[in-house]
Amino acid sequence: MFFSGQIVSLMGTYIQNLALGWLIYRLTNSPFLLGAVGFAGQIPSLFLTPIAGVYADRLNRRRVLVGTQTLSMLMAFTLALLSLTGLIQIWQIILISAINGLALAFDTPFRHAFLIEMVGEKDLLQNAIALNSTLINSARFIGPTIGGFLIAWFGEGWCFFINGVSFMAVIASLLAMRVASRIVKRSKGSVLQELTEGIRYSFKNQAIRNLLLLISAIGFIGLPFQVFLPVFARDILRGDSQMLGFLTGALGAGALLGAFYLASRKGIKDLPKDILFASAIFSVGIFVFSLSNIPLISLAVIFFIGFGMIVQFAAVNTLLQHIVDEKMRGRVVALYGLSFMGITPIGSLLLGAISPSIGVQLTLSISGVLCVVALVLFARKSKIVKEAAIIAD
Repeated sequence: MFFSGQIVSLMGTYIQNLALGWLIYRLTNSPFLLGAVGFAGQIPSLFLTPIAGVYADRLNRRRVLVGTQTLSMLMAFTLALLSLTGLIQIWQIILISAINGLALAFDTPFRHAFLIEMVGEKDLLQNAIALNSTLINSARFIGPTIGGFLIAWFGEGWCFFINGVSFMAVIASLLAMRVASRIVKRSKGSVLQELTEGIRYSFKNQAIRNLLLLISAIGFIGLPFQVFLPVFARDILRGDSQMLGFLTGALGAGALLGAFYLASRKGIKDLPKDILFASAIFSVGIFVFSLSNIPLISLAVIFFIGFGMIVQFAAVNTLLQHIVDEKMRGRVVALYGLSFMGITPIGSLLLGAISPSIGVQLTLSISGVLCVVALVLFARKSKIVKEAAIIAD
């Protein structure tokens, strides 16, 4: 039930993300402001996700998820109202993006930790994560493809309205579903003490530490490429909102294939190899994509980028969920979310500031090279991760 509601909501979210990026670039013609809005939307994760992870081990996860989804729904309707009335301004977009980021900072650790409550058994967790990834990337494929046409036909405002309506599906499913009650041990420590304990635990465990460092590096220098897709669609590939929809849809299609690939894997002992393989595809893909000005080549390359992106992140998530102690789950999952959602906005702002001087193509070329460097450093420590995967399998 939750997954059915989630795919409807996620399709709306990806439609909104596409429309928002196109609206910002249409209003400002500024790659820097694309990065700035991306920064505003994700920077709350840097400060709040670790704290949210502590509360994910303390509070009723379903109730918090209802709250985060409701807040995001209200922001979508606000964007729709401002856009449809012609009152939309860039400062409003930045403010609404920051509020959405606040909701997302709490939503991510609670949602990932909630998976184990829904499936009930740890043995089913890998399939649940794979199913969750499949739904997310089905929405990532379908939503933007539809969104590109919706922008061309009706404008950005109706895309925001559709997203607001889509949140009702996941909120209804959360309210209607029944899950077994979770016994929450009342903590005697403060939030800061538990947060410190979670960080200390994660960095003392070498496998968890290496996985988080890889994802942090990719999140900082690799994932911000998505912010610049409106620039590539319009200025490099000479397209319109439909081209942006095709690029984002191709990214989602590759990610969907990656989710199916992970779902077909049995056990977790080979996941470290998958992480290395997927990270290589992603890193090289970013570099090649940055050089292309031919639409068909760009679409093909971004498909493989999507595949590599989801395989490495979902595989890391799966490994972490199996390695971590249950009492630390919320905090470690929060650090996982922080490793890309909290770090990515800083990268978005940095790359957005650099790109006007050297161009978006050279900016992403440098990103691709640095991702390869991060992968090489991780590969040197991958034996530790492999051993942890074998033990946890």
